[in-house]
Amino acid sequence: CTASRRPFPGAGGGAEWRLALWTLCSVLLPVLITLWCSLQRARRQLLIRDIFRSSKHDWRYTDLFGQPSYCCVCGQPVLRGAFCRCCGRRAGEGCLKRAERRFPCKETVARSGRAPAAMPHHWIRGNVPLCSHCWVCTQQCGTQPKLCDYRCVWCQNTVHDECMQNSLKNEECTFGEFRDLIIPPYYLSAVNQMRKDKRTDYEKIVPYCRKHWIPIIILTNTRSGNNMGETLLGEFKILLNPVQVFDLSKIAPAKALQLCTLLPCNAVRVLVCGGDGTVGWVLDAIDEMKIKGQERYIPQVAILPLGTGNDLSNTLGWGAGYAGEISVEQILRNVMEADGIKLDRWKVQVTNKGYYNLRKPKVFTMNNYFSIGPDALMALNFHAHREKTPSLFSSRIINKAVYFFYGTKDCLVQECKDLNKKVELELDGERIELPNLEGIIVLNIGYWGGGCRLWEGMGDEPYPLARHDDGLLEVVGVYGSFHCAQIQVKLANPVRLGQAHTVRLILKSSKMPMQVDGEPWAQGPCTVTITHKTHALMLYHSGEQTDDDASSVSEQEHVREQTDEDV
Repeated sequence: CTASRRPFPGAGGGAEWRLALWTLCSVLLPVLITLWCSLQRARRQLLIRDIFRSSKHDWRYTDLFGQPSYCCVCGQPVLRGAFCRCCGRRAGEGCLKRAERRFPCKETVARSGRAPAAMPHHWIRGNVPLCSHCWVCTQQCGTQPKLCDYRCVWCQNTVHDECMQNSLKNEECTFGEFRDLIIPPYYLSAVNQMRKDKRTDYEKIVPYCRKHWIPIIILTNTRSGNNMGETLLGEFKILLNPVQVFDLSKIAPAKALQLCTLLPCNAVRVLVCGGDGTVGWVLDAIDEMKIKGQERYIPQVAILPLGTGNDLSNTLGWGAGYAGEISVEQILRNVMEADGIKLDRWKVQVTNKGYYNLRKPKVFTMNNYFSIGPDALMALNFHAHREKTPSLFSSRIINKAVYFFYGTKDCLVQECKDLNKKVELELDGERIELPNLEGIIVLNIGYWGGGCRLWEGMGDEPYPLARHDDGLLEVVGVYGSFHCAQIQVKLANPVRLGQAHTVRLILKSSKMPMQVDGEPWAQGPCTVTITHKTHALMLYHSGEQTDDDASSVSEQEHVREQTDEDV
C-alpha cells in the first residue's frame, strides 16, 4: 500500500517541461516574427530599389505617411509607400511601377525647341496641402477624403476638380511667389544651347526670366545637428527647381557652386543648411572660386542653423538653431529680404617649435573664434567621443549635454591651469601681461559658446559692440570651466585683454588643447599667428531681435551718448 502511494518517477517534471516550453515559445515567437518582418521589408526594399535606380522621379520610401495620403494611380488611401521629393506624387507599393510609367516628374531642364518664358502649368492631382485655397473660387481645397483637386508643382497654386478648365491646363505658369528665386527650366535649356555655340553672355537670357532675379542655391548638410536636412531637401525641391538643391553628403560645395557660373553675375544667393562647420566649408569653396578667377560669380551666403552652437548664424541674425518652428516658405522669404554684409575671415598659422619645426606649418581659416584652454578641451573631448560613437550624437540636446558633462569634469580636474606661465600673448606686436588664466579666446564675431555675447559682457561699464567686419579681433581670458559657465548664465564677465589687427600667441612648454571654429586638436610648443585673410559676402537677417541683441543695442547707445558728452 505504501508503494502504491508513491508518485510515478518523472511525473512532477512534466509541469516543469511545459513551463520551459512555453517560456521558450514566448521568447522565440516575437524574435521569429521580427525576423520575418525584417526579411519581408528587406525584400520589399530591394524590389523598390530596382525601380528607384532607373527612375525619373526622386522616390523616397516610407513605412508610414505623416498625413492622410492617396495613391496617385488607384486613388486608394495608402499608409505605406513612396513619395517623390521633387513633384510630390505619392503611390502605394503595388502601384509604383505604373506611377513611374504614367506620370512625368518635375521638368528641370526644358525640352529643346521650346520658346523662352513659355511654360505651362504642371498640374498633379490629389494630396494637396490642407491649408490651401482654390486659385479660381478661393474656397478651401483638399478637404474631401479622396484623391481630388490639383496642384501646380511650380507656382504651388491649387484648384478644385470642378474649377479646373482647359484654359488653365494650357495657361502659362508664373512660378508663383518665389519666381525671383527659381531657376526656370527654359533658362537652363537656353544656357545649354549657348554653351554648344561657345557663348558665355548669359545676361542676355535674364530678361526672359525676371527683372529683379536673384536665383538661390540650397546647400544642405544632412548629417548636421538634429538630422533635419533630409526633410528640408524634399521641401526645397518641391518649391524650387531640383537642380538648385544639393546634398553636401553626396556632392562637395566646390562642385555645387559651379552652378553660379551659369547664372547672372553678382545675383546669386546661397542658403547653407547646417552648422558653423558647414558654413566654413562652403566659404572655403567660395575662396577657391576667387583663386580660379571667378570673382564676378561670387554669391552671398545665408544660413539655416542646423548645428549645435550656431554662433555665426546667431551673429548674422539667423537664430541659434532651427527645429522646424517656421515654414520653408518663410525661410525663403527671409532670404529674399536679407541685406548683404561683409564677414572678416582670418588666417591662423601654427608653427611648431624644436624638432617639429621641420614640419610644414598648419594653416586654418577662422570665421568665428580661436581658443586655447578649457573650452577647447571640452571640444576636443566631445570630438573624440563623437568619432567613436557618431550614432549617439544625432540631437542638439544630447550634444549640449555631453559638452556640459566634460565642462563639469574639467571644473574638478583643471587640466589647463597656470596657462599664463606657459603662454605669451602679443597684440599688434605689444606684449600683454596675463593674469592667472586657464584659457584665452580670440573672437571675430559677437557670439561664443552657443549664444553668449562674450566681449560686451554685463554690468555698467560700457564697451563697444564687437563687429565682424571691422578688421579687428577681440581677445578675452577665462579663469576656468566654472568661470565659462558663470559667463554663460551672465553671472560673471570675462577678462578683456584687448583688440588687435594681428594676434600672436607663443606656447612655450607642455601640450595644450586648441580649437578653430569648433575643430579641436592637442598642440605642443608652437607659435600661433592670426592675420586678416579676406572678406566673405554674407546675408544678414534683421527680423526678430533677441534679448541679448536688445541689451547690446542699448549699451551701444549708452556708449554713443557718453562719447557725445565728451565731445
